[in-house]
Amino acid sequence: MIYKKLPHTDIEVSKICLGTMTWGRQNSEEEGHKQMDYAVDQGINFFDTAELYPIPAHPDRYADTEKIIGNWFKKTGKRDKIILGTKIAGKADFTKFIRSTGFRRESLIEAVEGSLERLQTDYIDLYQLHWPERSTNYFGKRGYKHDHTDHWQDNIHQVLETLRDLITEGKIRHVGLSNETPWGTMRFLEESKVHSSLPRMITIQNPYNLLNRQFEVGLSEISIRESIGLLAYSPLGFGVLSGKYMGGMKPANARITLFPAYNRYISDNANRATQQYYELAQEHNLSLTKMALAFVNSRPFITSNIIGATSMKQLEENISSIEVDLSDEVIKGIESIHNNIPDPAP
Repeated sequence: MIYKKLPHTDIEVSKICLGTMTWGRQNSEEEGHKQMDYAVDQGINFFDTAELYPIPAHPDRYADTEKIIGNWFKKTGKRDKIILGTKIAGKADFTKFIRSTGFRRESLIEAVEGSLERLQTDYIDLYQLHWPERSTNYFGKRGYKHDHTDHWQDNIHQVLETLRDLITEGKIRHVGLSNETPWGTMRFLEESKVHSSLPRMITIQNPYNLLNRQFEVGLSEISIRESIGLLAYSPLGFGVLSGKYMGGMKPANARITLFPAYNRYISDNANRATQQYYELAQEHNLSLTKMALAFVNSRPFITSNIIGATSMKQLEENISSIEVDLSDEVIKGIESIHNNIPDPAP
């Protein structure tokens, strides 16, 4: 395993992070525990979850993933071996059953305390805002279109004040963003620069994969110059970049098979690009999965690559991608495909 420091800390995390959002829906608690056991044996010390998980969100399964992780901590006694990240759900129609008050002080406190109880821990290493409160382009929206009905008022200073107080109380250690834009990222960073008592966002968790490299357009420069590390999620584009959906296949228990609304990675252009990436991988005796993950692992702005799996076979292959170094020829081939079919999935 390879380890990198979380920016602005002395905390070393595995460059492969174990994603957990299927546990409690596509995976049972027993399967989640087996995945954590295996991941730790392979050197992974970084887990990512959220109060929203499992996905798709549903009141009957609210925060079940955190409960599964908490039970594993209790069973194994390995809480001190793990760097743990979780998130507060943002404001949206599909989260009204959680709360509808966004990132107000009382909401952040309630969310943190709820996660601590479910995770059976006294502290959270990395606490993240799952997506912005304001109306902007995230979750598959390519371009920004201003919503004049959005009544969001800039409360970033107040959000950071509450997070500072939670850090002071020892309930969280560090803070990060998720599904954030360049504007939002810089607003948070500038606020903590101007007001030195406020905590600094150290990571940003956004989608990044061969079918969606939009992070490179504006956020990669911010990531490198401001030292805010990318925690890349959906590195296989909902599993599309494993090749399992090629030719119109619909494998049982696969996410897009079960939940067809998760379709942003299966447009005609995305399917065409996936086929070309598959052929490139075959030419170089690589699986498409390993090539796609190794590409993400190789990017200079990556702190950790969040992989997820519904089977142990998938998990084993995903983790083993850390051992793959892509040749200059493979990188050249990837860039050629990307130039011809840039970012086919938002």
